[in-house]
Amino acid sequence: MRQDAAAARTGRSRRTREVQPTWQPHVLPATTHSYLSRAAESLSEAMAADEVTTRYACAHVSALRAAAALLAARARPSTSGRRPQKNAWVLLAEVAPELGEWAAFFAAGASKRAAAEAGSTRSVTEREADDLVRDADRFLAVVEQSLGLVPHAPTLASLPWDAAEGADRADLADVADLGERLGARRVG
Repeated sequence: MRQDAAAARTGRSRRTREVQPTWQPHVLPATTHSYLSRAAESLSEAMAADEVTTRYACAHVSALRAAAALLAARARPSTSGRRPQKNAWVLLAEVAPELGEWAAFFAAGASKRAAAEAGSTRSVTEREADDLVRDADRFLAVVEQSLGLVPHAPTLASLPWDAAEGADRADLADVADLGERLGARRVG
């Protein structure tokens, strides 16, 4: 009763307070921190890779691990019987709708990653690989921020600008602007 009166004064229902979790670093599951660490490792591997296919695959895996970190923090097991399995990108869009565009973007690149991991040298270009590394880097920062962590400083400057053959600085600025707009979605 007392809680109901307090809820009426603040304009919030008890149910709303119970459902909306606070994402504070000290209350995140250990698996979330582990996935974030592994995402950063995969991103470092992607940046250091000489082979285009390895760079692309590692960048995509980095994004997948960042998504897994967010899912480990926010997703709750279903209580209603057996449900069909869903991939991480579908789950991410459900659990964090504000990251739905990111989920769709990385889901679209899954087949290219599979081809790159299988050794297909025609599956991705050098520019696609470098673009994905930058996108995975930005996505990791967005996930960190949405979890209430201080996001790492994106390492875009450390990537080889020459790798984007045929693209001038304006094209690269457009790509960075797109990443900023995707990252500026509702956080938290």
